[in-house]
Amino acid sequence: MIETIKLSKTYKGKKAVDEINIYLDEGESVGLLGPNGAGKSTTISMISSLLKPTSGDVKLDGKSTIKNPAEIRKVLGVVPQEIALYEELSAYENLKFFGEIYKVKKNVLEQRIQDVLDMVGLKERQKELVKTFSGGMKRRVNIAAALLHNPKILVLDEPTVGIDPQSRNHILETVRKLNEENGTTVLYTSHYMEEVEQLCKRVYIMDHGKVVASGSKAELLSILSSEDTIRVNLSETSDELIKKIKSLEYIRLVDETSEGIRIICKKGANILGDLVRAAESERIQLTNYQMETPSLEDVFLHLTGRTLRD
Repeated sequence: MIETIKLSKTYKGKKAVDEINIYLDEGESVGLLGPNGAGKSTTISMISSLLKPTSGDVKLDGKSTIKNPAEIRKVLGVVPQEIALYEELSAYENLKFFGEIYKVKKNVLEQRIQDVLDMVGLKERQKELVKTFSGGMKRRVNIAAALLHNPKILVLDEPTVGIDPQSRNHILETVRKLNEENGTTVLYTSHYMEEVEQLCKRVYIMDHGKVVASGSKAELLSILSSEDTIRVNLSETSDELIKKIKSLEYIRLVDETSEGIRIICKKGANILGDLVRAAESERIQLTNYQMETPSLEDVFLHLTGRTLRD
């Protein structure tokens, strides 16, 4: 349905997005993951026709959207990372304004406003000013605005950042229903791996402007088939201890956690003795050692050297 072909964007000689190729089939829910600065938002802006690529193309049903962005705008709903609402207007007034911008017919708009307010759980609050809403409620109004013209494709750029658990759960359930029950094609970016695992059948991982891996959850997990993931709880950590562990030849990555460290190492490596000796040399106590089943977070760490929230 949507395809990017060697899509690139350069700012001041630096490539923010570097010849990426991604696609979304009709009715799919696809995740786009990457640490800060990976190029996710720039990619979304180009797909949405809000930003012109330096090179490459975006195609909708095989037709380029670069010279004729009106076609993709008809079928695309975008939920931006930043809240884009008029604070001094009510939720209803905001939606009426955006519905007119989308050129929704007057005889249809009123019903669509009520429908989308019902979808995001704010029908009873529609007459209240947006400035009185919580951050989560504002994001739900943002989603409602993107749905007014009944788009076939919904693009969401980190829609749950900094919101309350109730709104987060409501947003996730709304996106799930739109995809599974309405057949809406979804492109979803997030800093929360569990959201992508819950909503998306396929995932693209970006880093430094490039797609570094893609596939289903099973396909991505297979990347770590030759490695082990180990969680080690420590009485404390130190830079010197981390340095010593990283120097071991079979260590791939070491990531600090709230309780110690997470290690990705060569499969079958006899690591425990070396860990104990390294910890003892720094007078640090090793309190727990546990092999873990690899997760998408581990794959992400393996590929980018960073956790998703970094």
